[in-house]
Amino acid sequence: MSTIAASPDISGTASALRRLYFVRFVFAIVWALAMFTTASELGPVAVTLLVLYPLFDVAAAVIDARASRTTGSPTLLYVNVAVSLITAVGVGIACASGIPAVLRVWGAWAVVAGLVQLIVGVTRRKMGGQWPMIISGGISVLAGTSFILGASAPDPTLTNAAGYAIPGGIFFLISALRLGRAAKGN
Repeated sequence: MSTIAASPDISGTASALRRLYFVRFVFAIVWALAMFTTASELGPVAVTLLVLYPLFDVAAAVIDARASRTTGSPTLLYVNVAVSLITAVGVGIACASGIPAVLRVWGAWAVVAGLVQLIVGVTRRKMGGQWPMIISGGISVLAGTSFILGASAPDPTLTNAAGYAIPGGIFFLISALRLGRAAKGN
């Protein structure tokens, strides 16, 4: 049985992404659990959590961009940074208007961030471990659309937004596990 050694660039990028994806998994699960406890109203804790999530995405995209410079263009990751920063501000402002406004901003962000994740996953598929990211990006687009539509429901809630983080976190975990082979250089 023969193995094909991955280039040092791919191996290093895969290793960095693997660590990042594990962190993103833990953050998403902890965030979702905390958000579920406050999802019924827009109190200070819920507002803080809603702004924190896209800010965490900013930090993760910056780390991702730095780690993947040698294996491809980080342009889309920088787009994600900008979109997530705008979202953090937008969510903070929308919180003053109520849950429907938050769901609209959150939904728009999920659509755009999902498209970015899907495209980045497709461009990285040779590295391995990217199918979960591609699927997750597609699901994010659908979920974002449902948040926007759900904002018009008679009694909109943030519970779905909290639940949105769980599958995303699981997909990051699966991708991290699948990147193990590329991170080891084979």
